Amino acid sequence: MDKNTFIFNFKNGKSAHRRQKTYLCYKVQLLNNNSRVWLNIEGFLHNELRRHTELCFLDQIPSWSLHRATDCRITWFLSWSPCPNCAREVAAFLENNSHVHLRIFASRIYNRLEGYEQGLRSLWDAGAQLFIMKHRGVPANEECWDPLDLSQGPGVTGA
Repeated sequence: MDKNTFIFNFKNGKSAHRRQKTYLCYKVQLLNNNSRVWLNIEGFLHNELRRHTELCFLDQIPSWSLHRATDCRITWFLSWSPCPNCAREVAAFLENNSHVHLRIFASRIYNRLEGYEQGLRSLWDAGAQLFIMKHRGVPANEECWDPLDLSQGPGVTGA
């Protein structure tokens, strides 16, 4: 993703005009005892014509052959929080994969569909950590651009 696309889609200003795609930047981290061994899995996705980006991400996981015996932390930076349906599917995935721990940093809340609060609550109940990036614009969000330094997380507030 080029930097202008990133800035346009992740800037969490008052208007979301023309920001119709959901972008997902991700990093996968293996947790081995107290040390962190980074996998070489990181990248970005955006929604496809008939498939939301969160589900496109879940489609990729089997190809990574993650062992159930090894704890894994996945960090997402999303331009929009998951819709209610995607939130429920991701929550079901987390409930069936207790070795996977998910942190979600969303630039803005997708509140266009009824039930978005329940969807986010289902993610929380399934163990996902949810954060909304602060309303300081792009400088606070650039920390996930280059490099994807997730040790401290971007400028966020807890949900």
